[in-house]
Amino acid sequence: MCSIRSTLCILCFCCWSGIAAQQDFTTYFQPQIALNYKVSTGYSHNFSIGQRNYVYDESDLQFKTRQIDLVHFSKLKIQDNQSLALGIQYRIRENFEPGNGNELRLTQQYNITSKPRVARLGHRVRSEQRITSALTIHRFRYRFAVDFPLNGEQLDIGEAYVVTSTESLLSVANGQGPEFDQRITGNIGWLLREKTKMQFGLEYRAENYGQRTQKILFLNANLVLSL
Repeated sequence: MCSIRSTLCILCFCCWSGIAAQQDFTTYFQPQIALNYKVSTGYSHNFSIGQRNYVYDESDLQFKTRQIDLVHFSKLKIQDNQSLALGIQYRIRENFEPGNGNELRLTQQYNITSKPRVARLGHRVRSEQRITSALTIHRFRYRFAVDFPLNGEQLDIGEAYVVTSTESLLSVANGQGPEFDQRITGNIGWLLREKTKMQFGLEYRAENYGQRTQKILFLNANLVLSL
């Protein structure tokens, strides 16, 4: 466990040192609480609330709330390893940054997983409509994820696991050119109880790359509860 923590500290320091020296760089701290509720064998709900806070913006260290996200997903299993989901999200931003409007987001999702050995592989495809008073942005996303326990072949209570992913995004809107984003994420989590998980990790985003790329680092903390 000590070696894992030491490795994570070294990775965090390397990411911060290498990225923070660049221009157009922002760091956020983003805590989130999620609740998974199983309605029936193949149907479930997910509710979450998250807060995004500035930690570093361009050349200034600060701690200031940027937005709050309220999210709901309904997921339907169509096979043992495949599912469809619909999501709705409301982003509250105007209260914290006047002049930046709130956002309603609708999401359609397809997910498929496989587990050839210990690791589980996941492919996720999403389409989204980001609706504000000024504009509607259509976004298309593909994510590949890998997760696995750090001890043995099965995750037991008190043990740790790793989740890594890479995601590509395309955003299009009327009167605007296409925008391409890339995200790389690494998280370490613990199964605290049978239905309680805690995760910490980093996410690096390169937004609008190919033009003026905005580099963003997220410090994530997630508590996941299941009923």
